[in-house]
Amino acid sequence: MSKQDYYDVLGVRRDASESAIKSAYRKLAKRYHPDRNKDDETAEAKFKETQEAYDVLGDKEKRQQYDRFGHAGVGAGGHGGWRTGPGGVHVRTTSGGPGGIEFDLGDLEDIFGGMGGGGMGGLFERFVRQRGAEPPPRRRTPRRPDRGQDVEHEVALSFEQAIHGTTLEVDLSRMGLRGRRRAETIKVRIPAGVQPGQRIRVRGKGQPGRGGGTPGDMYIVCRIQPHPYFKRIGNDVYLDVPVTIAEACLGAKIEMPTIDGPTVVNVPAGTASGTKLRLKGKGVMDAKTDERGDHYAVIRIVPPSTLDDRQKALLDELQEGSDFDPRASLAWQMSRT
Repeated sequence: MSKQDYYDVLGVRRDASESAIKSAYRKLAKRYHPDRNKDDETAEAKFKETQEAYDVLGDKEKRQQYDRFGHAGVGAGGHGGWRTGPGGVHVRTTSGGPGGIEFDLGDLEDIFGGMGGGGMGGLFERFVRQRGAEPPPRRRTPRRPDRGQDVEHEVALSFEQAIHGTTLEVDLSRMGLRGRRRAETIKVRIPAGVQPGQRIRVRGKGQPGRGGGTPGDMYIVCRIQPHPYFKRIGNDVYLDVPVTIAEACLGAKIEMPTIDGPTVVNVPAGTASGTKLRLKGKGVMDAKTDERGDHYAVIRIVPPSTLDDRQKALLDELQEGSDFDPRASLAWQMSRT
């Protein structure tokens, strides 16, 4: 059976750069790695085929011979000695073909670090001994410090806590470097005016780093519970204020709540239902600008559910003595005239 073109094996163009060839090799070697494909003979064959292709295309001199003469140019008479492969891997070809490849096991951690199956030493010792050779002495390459992963922790805040700010005690359970969970309670300051879904960063409270690396960060995700009568839109607060017909017609002073406590709002005479009375600067504090939003009292005229005979007579008298038509200026009413 004829061998597959080495460029096709790695999935690269014939004019691919050295870095592109190296990158393709690393991806395929991880994909077909025996520890990820246990008892898969096809994957093992692909792994060997990938290594054979890179042994040629990763060497400038061999690649030139392959480009000129194909497989015949690299099939025999290869030179010995060590060369450096991707990720610092040292590879030595002793017979010019893939059967004589030897690996410096200490340098393979950059490519296959973290895989199971007895570690890299056991895996490649088996790989090499299957070809009738003893592996060279292991050489350890110091692992570079890795920063720990960031984590998220969701908290539920009351409407008041989100408006005014608060300090929470948060219970954490983090995985230690040796696989043991560690419980910890920390205090987190929630600033005034946080928005729903806002993330608050707590430095160094994420997962620990590897090899002496810095730990990740924790992000507090704020979920805000609704309020029974206040409604927040951005930094503005809205409150429905019911008034009687008489209060709307004659005007009145109405006591109502705000996020700072009770206050009195002046309802002008002739106020229509749905009118928004603005209380400037009585809304939510913006942590970025140090400015507060506004509070809006939304007037809702509520008629009585029942009337006695006297009240009905007074309303009839009011209706008969007035020529006011609230619908006169509406477009659909004007079209009828």
